[in-house]
Amino acid sequence: MICQKEMNIENETLTKIKPNTMLNTITLFLTGFIQVYFVSINTYFLAKEMYIGVLTASFMISIIWSYNIKKIAFGTTKDRILYAMGASLGSVAGLKTSTIIFSSLLKM
Repeated sequence: MICQKEMNIENETLTKIKPNTMLNTITLFLTGFIQVYFVSINTYFLAKEMYIGVLTASFMISIIWSYNIKKIAFGTTKDRILYAMGASLGSVAGLKTSTIIFSSLLKM
């Protein structure tokens, strides 16, 4: 059983995190986009054995994730869907970007 003090702390935390504004909505979408963008790029770099690319992309994944966890853990279903939509588009954009980078390197 959760004591009253713990419940109050949890409620205060939730109200401090999110006033539902357009800026928060856009930020959450972009956070999902950027996170999976780098996952997509990293997957491509891993497959092509591009070590500097893997190092850079994996660092970006980790640093972004350290900021993401609180947004998603305390988010609503709408927040999670918005994040997932951004992540889906980020995956496609990451694939396109990594393909462009790889084809540019082949031309050198």
